[in-house]
Amino acid sequence: MRLEARFRGTYTALVTPFLADGHIDFAAWERLVAAQVAGGVEGVVPCGTTGESPALTESEQEELIARAVRVAAGRIQVVAGAGSNATATAVSLVRAAERAGADGVMVVAPYYNKPTPAGMLVHYTQVAAATALPVIVYNVPGRTGSDIGTETLARIADACLNVTAVKEATGNVLRAQDIRVALGDRLTVLCGDDALTLAMAAVGASGVISVTSNLLPRAVSETTRASQAGEFWRAWELHRKLVPVHDLMFVESNPGPVKAAMAARGDFGEFLRAPMVPVSDATRERVLGALRAGSWL
Repeated sequence: MRLEARFRGTYTALVTPFLADGHIDFAAWERLVAAQVAGGVEGVVPCGTTGESPALTESEQEELIARAVRVAAGRIQVVAGAGSNATATAVSLVRAAERAGADGVMVVAPYYNKPTPAGMLVHYTQVAAATALPVIVYNVPGRTGSDIGTETLARIADACLNVTAVKEATGNVLRAQDIRVALGDRLTVLCGDDALTLAMAAVGASGVISVTSNLLPRAVSETTRASQAGEFWRAWELHRKLVPVHDLMFVESNPGPVKAAMAARGDFGEFLRAPMVPVSDATRERVLGALRAGSWL
């Protein structure tokens, strides 16, 4: 029996705060999760690519997830990023997320090694079999170098009853539409691009996994709720104000811009782990200018 496709609304792809010495700033991390609860999001996603997961150890990821679960305290969902280009590593990560108390896992497509559709099926079948948790497939070709097509996604969904959703980040609204037409209610579609939240909702997406909501959880969650309620004119008015911020979150590699904004606000230091580096001064000024223009800073 397929697990209930229960992911709906705004899920924040959490950044990972670091200290100047490179260690994780766990105090800032717990404040961040608490701010998301207060901001009205439906869930948080620790240890995704926005959280610089390739630069985190498995033990760090498990601790981040466990702390998020404790702070969330059942008020919002915690969906742990647990992907790797090595299937055995991804299996280990989803098991760690389950131990840490996550409500679900998000598993990115294998990156760099570019598996065939048959390889994708093997990867997700083995990963999904390793956990009782619901699994979100994360398709982001711009980061991974490989695309999970609709036909392959349908084969994965048929083979893995606990694969209940897809984070669709191709940047193509028609792909989201194709998935909804082909798979119907078998999979929940979550938008993976903040700027496309409203457009994807119009073709059946059930929410967004957002970068901007690290910074503006209430504004993003209100927009998503309006779109899900079919209040598209209200959603458009809310979304229109957010568009300049959404666009600037990706003017340099994520999570550089959102960390710059949060550091300027005093949430935590603007530290990233190599090979990621802080944004340029010009980008920082553009980001802060957009926030000031929207009266968010």
